[in-house]
Amino acid sequence: MFNKDLLLTQNIMKVLVTSAWPYVNSVPHLGNLIGSILSADVFARYARLKYGKENVLFVSGSDEHGTPIEIEAIKRKVNPKELTDQAHEYDKHLFLNVWKISFDNYTRTESETHKKFVREFLLKLTKYVKVSEDEIPFCEYDKLYLPDRFVKGTCPYCGFEDARGDQCDNCGKLLTPSLLVNPKCSICGKAPIFKKSKHWFFDLSEFNEKIRSWISSSNEMPDNVKSVALGWVSEGLKPRSITRDNKWGIPAPFIGAEDKSIYVWFEALLGYISAVIEYFEKKGEVEKWKEYWFSNGIKSYYFIGKDNIPFHVVILPAMLMASGEEYHLPDVIAATEYLLYEGQKFSKSRKIGVWIDEAPELMDVEYWRFVLIRLRPEEKDTNFTWRETVRIVNTELNDDIGNYVNRILSMLNRYYNGIVPEFRSDALDDNDKKIISLINEIPKIVGDLFEKGKLKAGTEEMLRFVRECNAYLNLKAPWDLYKAGKEVELNNTLYIGVNSVKTIAILLYPLMPSHAQEIYDMLNMGNIENEKWDIASKLSINYGHKIGKVKVLFKKLEPEFESKIKDKLEKIRKDIEKMRPTLLK
Repeated sequence: MFNKDLLLTQNIMKVLVTSAWPYVNSVPHLGNLIGSILSADVFARYARLKYGKENVLFVSGSDEHGTPIEIEAIKRKVNPKELTDQAHEYDKHLFLNVWKISFDNYTRTESETHKKFVREFLLKLTKYVKVSEDEIPFCEYDKLYLPDRFVKGTCPYCGFEDARGDQCDNCGKLLTPSLLVNPKCSICGKAPIFKKSKHWFFDLSEFNEKIRSWISSSNEMPDNVKSVALGWVSEGLKPRSITRDNKWGIPAPFIGAEDKSIYVWFEALLGYISAVIEYFEKKGEVEKWKEYWFSNGIKSYYFIGKDNIPFHVVILPAMLMASGEEYHLPDVIAATEYLLYEGQKFSKSRKIGVWIDEAPELMDVEYWRFVLIRLRPEEKDTNFTWRETVRIVNTELNDDIGNYVNRILSMLNRYYNGIVPEFRSDALDDNDKKIISLINEIPKIVGDLFEKGKLKAGTEEMLRFVRECNAYLNLKAPWDLYKAGKEVELNNTLYIGVNSVKTIAILLYPLMPSHAQEIYDMLNMGNIENEKWDIASKLSINYGHKIGKVKVLFKKLEPEFESKIKDKLEKIRKDIEKMRPTLLK
């Protein structure tokens, strides 16, 4: 029997990693990928090494309800689920099999576990739910009620002319369609009318001070998220409609709301909980999910784009507070700015950008993983360019990391037949001591940045370490030490070098797991997934260990890559579009 009171007194470290649920009406593009799922995967892989695989859970899923899919189904005269079944499986295949995203559970909002949990959870909020008539935008041309995001117009606060009915992407303020100036249906472009309809509202105003206090007191929430959220709270939170008049969604559980569905944002946020429940249901451990939501020893990380901040920093914690249960509130909500493509916003209709089923045809997926984390827009909008992509692959991956690994291991083979030489701690010079100190320090420096949601910043430190290692190797010049017969100094240099390669492999693993494993294979060190993060700080490859076969780790992109890439993309795009499920074409 599960004892929640006992669990609340235990200090068991559990790490919950989540990423925003991608909406299945289109294939995610590279900006979507880095904003949530790829970032979460990098962190989850780090966390498993740091805290143990058995203590980390990484979940997400397909968000598949709402108007866009309902409209498409009406056009095609099919059930919406037929479309989302195909789209979900396609996206799931891309994430798990192509991009090697290490989800413990990638589920969907059509999951029976999710639908059941959402309805039961919302009934716990009835104390804070009120019924009121609301004016809902209705498109007379398309003959349907429009959800907030399907109404566009001018923001009443900043004048931005392309604001959505739920939020302005320019100033970040939460909106309702009735607040927009010159509102238009985003499907047909015609002005909607506003019809009165009874709806159920979650009274966020009841949690204004609680949310303010929670955000203000957090020492772990990133500053950009805190400042934006506190700005909304200072204006006063208002009731937010939980229900919609759409048919395609989870039926509202409230008495009298039988013809309503749940607003997709309310139910998708609860997917973070239902995905954990479903994971343990499948394992036959139906109560264990509570270890990730009620224990004192929990750290939770949410990886999202900046447009999703209000829902994660205001609505989700308010719902958890309102439930009457001691749910663990988010610790770190890592929100990226926007990734631009050659100076422009990604656009499917204008074919601007690269989508995640196209990218693997252009370059090794793990090269993409590294490039995207190096371009992760952590402080401001960042521009993806092919020129910078080539520089990162050819300089940072090949020249800095790959060449160093190859040089150290090749010299170990050449001078010692691949056997690690004896180490003399009493014969170290200042350069040796400096690199040993860096080996001791760098895993904590990178790990601390990762745990703040600063993945790009973590890779900056990793590359700083690699460059220091290269400088050390050039300074020590083992080839000269060998010729001069300086055996003790040569031994120490290559002993420190081979251990620094192990450190690099572990630091690289969250970004490029297969290539990190290749380094471990060359080191003859077994499965890197069974390694511990903190071993990267130690000189643990000792005298007498024999390394494996050395091979080239990375390859440079050819000089003409940049000039030819756009033509190549255009060619593969036509073939890939034919392969996509109906909903995603």
